[in-house]
Parts: sequence; structure tokens; C-alpha cells
Amino acid sequence: MLVNPRFHRDSRGSLASAIAVVCCTLTCWGSLRAEKLQPRVEIQEDVYQYAPADNGAGPLWCSGSTSIVRIGDQVFASGLETLAGRKPLNNCRWQFYQRAASGWKLLRADEQGRTREPSPLGVFPEQSQVLLSANPTLTPLDTYNGPARPEIHVFQTKDLAAAPQTLLPGWNGSPEFSEHSYRSFAVDGPKSELLLCQNIGYTHSEWAFRDAQGQWTSGQLKWPWGAEYDQPEPIRTCYPDVMLKNRAVYFCGVSDVQEPYKAWREYKKEITGQNWDYDFRRLFFTWTEDITTGKFHDWVEISSRDKTAGWIMPGDLWVGNDGRLHIIWSERAIDERLRQKFFPDAKQSHSIEYAVLKDGAVISRTAIAKVEEGTPGELPSSPRFHVTDDGRLLVIFYASGVNRDGKAVSENRMVELNADGSITPAVVVPLDPPFNSYFTATVRAGTSPSHTLDLLGTRAGKSNTISYARIRIE
Repeated sequence: MLVNPRFHRDSRGSLASAIAVVCCTLTCWGSLRAEKLQPRVEIQEDVYQYAPADNGAGPLWCSGSTSIVRIGDQVFASGLETLAGRKPLNNCRWQFYQRAASGWKLLRADEQGRTREPSPLGVFPEQSQVLLSANPTLTPLDTYNGPARPEIHVFQTKDLAAAPQTLLPGWNGSPEFSEHSYRSFAVDGPKSELLLCQNIGYTHSEWAFRDAQGQWTSGQLKWPWGAEYDQPEPIRTCYPDVMLKNRAVYFCGVSDVQEPYKAWREYKKEITGQNWDYDFRRLFFTWTEDITTGKFHDWVEISSRDKTAGWIMPGDLWVGNDGRLHIIWSERAIDERLRQKFFPDAKQSHSIEYAVLKDGAVISRTAIAKVEEGTPGELPSSPRFHVTDDGRLLVIFYASGVNRDGKAVSENRMVELNADGSITPAVVVPLDPPFNSYFTATVRAGTSPSHTLDLLGTRAGKSNTISYARIRIE
């Protein structure tokens, strides 16, 4: 899970309330393993440094997608460069990197386009292709905001010196895209097919699917309806984890609307002085068995912290060969700023939640790790799945805070999810310093399952720096 600092600020009260990690029984996918996980760090290094763009985004903004992919022994990453002297919002450009034997090499940067958000990646392994999703602005230089044009750049790994081919998705009509794309990029690597989803305002997402023959199908995904709000409205669903598999699409995102309850909105304004404050506290899921039909099932609300103004952020999503859908996310119980006035008896908790769905129905849910007010422990965050080539399902996350012995903790941990409903004891991934926000080279972007785990993100104590780690799972 990747959290932009704009969302993760915690003026809702101190985390001084002590907390405890609770590992619970799971209903999972992988086979039962007796051996202990042994993650071995092979590489940890910096990739590039960046200057804050002050445009509301950043290199980790495309949280549900990824900026790192692998094809065999080749690893690629996209970067986000802030353009000196340019005004927000479109004051950045994409970069494209490869990890060579001597370290990271910048292969190409956008020579003409300017953009606001990072550019997620995907791969077609059989075709030796890396795909980069871009969203260049169509506005004059230093114009604050305006229209944009989605593009996909295709790099050939056998000729990386060559300019990429540019694909323009086939949309229905002329959607009014802007620099606020909130886009999702999902790739079915074995099938060489892709899906691009891009938001239009607060009403829906436009999607475009490209099959292996290069033909486009497109449509709209309408947001769930917030009938219970003071003023009923569509519930814009952002930062989704999206998977494309055999033309089935699985889409899980969080509510992202301005505070919908008048009493809370007014009280927040007294605290912040701002006329707006966004809610991220309802987790929604939808799916289609065949994207080419354009028909999605009704939205399913998997989790909600709407009653106590809590917080939710998607972590990851994966579909097994048995058709079961696995979802993890981060959750906070309450907004402590509002507790005394609106829900004085509510207790704070922070957790990594895990659910298994079949045919759209939740068949099990539990907490992988949980910290509760009043008990010493550590704070868990940033959960990501990793699937190995022998079918094991792992979770890597970040733990921080103070443990039961009063010792400061800042480390990455890993657990395995077993088919018998158990979870292996967490082991430390010996990264120094640890990664606190990151992408993985995920199967949702076309990377093949592997015993090698690639991370790209930020490390504790290293500001404005994007780093890489290669971890061998033994």
C-alpha cells in the first residue's frame, strides 16, 4: 500500500495510544509449509532523487498500479522528474530506467510532454515489451490545469535504444480527460492484453481494453451511489487495485469524495480552516467475467469506517486459479479529531485487513496484523502480496512505532498465508533502512510469479529519494 503524505497526515490525534500486533487465523490459498520463510536481501540501493513538485502528486501517487516490472533477469522502473522553473500542476515528466549490471541507468525521458502524475508500467513477457502509461497535458506551458491525452509507450527490450511505439487508446467519443487522471493500468502478461482505466470527474471511470490482436474495446464504469449521504451523490472510487486475468477484471478501490456529512464538514473546517476535506473510509469492489461485454456486477462494499470517520486505503489484490479473490488493505478505526464531540466511546485501532471473495461474496475476513488503543505494540502498514513461482502467497508490510518492551521499531516483515487457514510467524526482511512506502513487481502488471521480490519506493529517513531492493525468498 502506498500512501501519499496528503492522505496519511494524522492530525486526528497522537499515536501515543499504545498498540499491539494481533496475528489471526486466515483462510488462504497457498499450500501449508513447515519451513520458515527466509527472505534474503541481495540488493538495496538508491535509483534517483526528486524535487517535490507541489502539485498534489508524487512518484508513488499511482498506488494501485506499479512503477517497477521484471522480464526474466531484466528489471525496469519509471520515475517522475520535476521540471525546474515550471509551474504546477503539469510540471513533471516521466523517466524510464533499467537496472544494468553496474546499477540503474536512465534510458529515456519524455522530451516534449508534461504531466502531473507518475507513469505506471506493465510488461508483455512473451513479446519482450515494457509498456508505460502516460498522460501528457494538452495545455500551454505553465497553465494551471486543463485537458490531457492518455498514451501508452511500448519499449522493446531487445532494442532499448530505439524510440518507443506510442499507442492511443480507442475511447468511446471524446472523454474530457485532465491531469487528475487517477488512472489504473493492469496487464495480463501471459495473454499480452491490457486495461487502462482513467477517471472523469466524480461520476465514472472510462476504461479501454486492448486485446492481443491490437483491437480496442471501451466503456464506462459508473461509481456506486451514496444514497445515505446528506446530499446523495456518486461515490468516486480511487486508488484501486485492478487485475486483468483471462479478460475478467477485478476492481477494488476506496471512496474519495469531499466530506459528505454536514456536521462533520463544518467541524473539520473549524479545525483546519479549509472548506474541504476528503474521506477515504469505504472500500468497494466490482468485477466482470469478460471486459469485452462492458457489463460489471453491482458494487460490493467490503469494509466501511463511515460511522466513526475512519480511514481505509487499498493494499493489494490477487486472483488464484480457483477463482477466489484475495484482498488486503490498511484500516484505521476513527478520526480522533472528531471523537470527543461525535463518538466519545469509540476506540482507535490500526490494522492490515484481509478478505477472501468468491463470486463477489466475502467468504472470510480477518486481520493479518492489528494494533489497538491501550495495549503496547507496533503499527502495521503498507501491505503487498507477493506470489512465488511455486504458488506460495506472501504478504510484506512495514511495522513501526514502539514494541511491548518499549523499544522503537522500524522494519519490514513478511508472512505466508496457508491453505489450512493459518498464517506463518512474521519474519523480518533485513532491509536497512526499511521501505515504508513501495511498489512491487506484481503479477497485476504482467510480471511473472517468482521467488524474487522487487521493491521500489521510499525508505525511512531518506527524503526525496526513490530506492530499490531485490529480495530472494528461500
